[in-house]
Amino acid sequence: MMPALRKRVLFVCIGNACRSQMAEAFARSYGDDVLIAASAGVAPAVKLAPDTIHAMEEKNIDIRDHFPKGLRHLGRAEFDIVVNMSGMFLPETLGARIVDWEVADPVSMEYSEHCEIRDDIEQRVMKLVLELRRTPRTQFRGQGSGRLDP
Repeated sequence: MMPALRKRVLFVCIGNACRSQMAEAFARSYGDDVLIAASAGVAPAVKLAPDTIHAMEEKNIDIRDHFPKGLRHLGRAEFDIVVNMSGMFLPETLGARIVDWEVADPVSMEYSEHCEIRDDIEQRVMKLVLELRRTPRTQFRGQGSGRLDP
């Protein structure tokens, strides 16, 4: 049996400094068996928000080497699902099913609120991972022996 194909999932927010970075990190940690995660921002920030790094460290996930990326950084990459947390319209040219998550931007919030949003994102990502695990998977089916009868 061949391994199931993983879905390519892109998480998008405004600056790719908080929400989409957290979602990508949770997806990589919890759903690596069913998805390949990436993240980007509509208008990428200069650096990750320090509270985002700290909040993820509390979950034992290190994102210190992550950096904000824009949609242009993706080049011609194709995705199966785009999770939009930006609150903005995303172009259909991304060629994927777009799922909108209404998640407040924690970039200027108090740390405790930042952590509440982190926990909300974690729950949403887990729900997505479980949904993908329930999706029927493509399996290899043999097509006979390969021998031709005369």
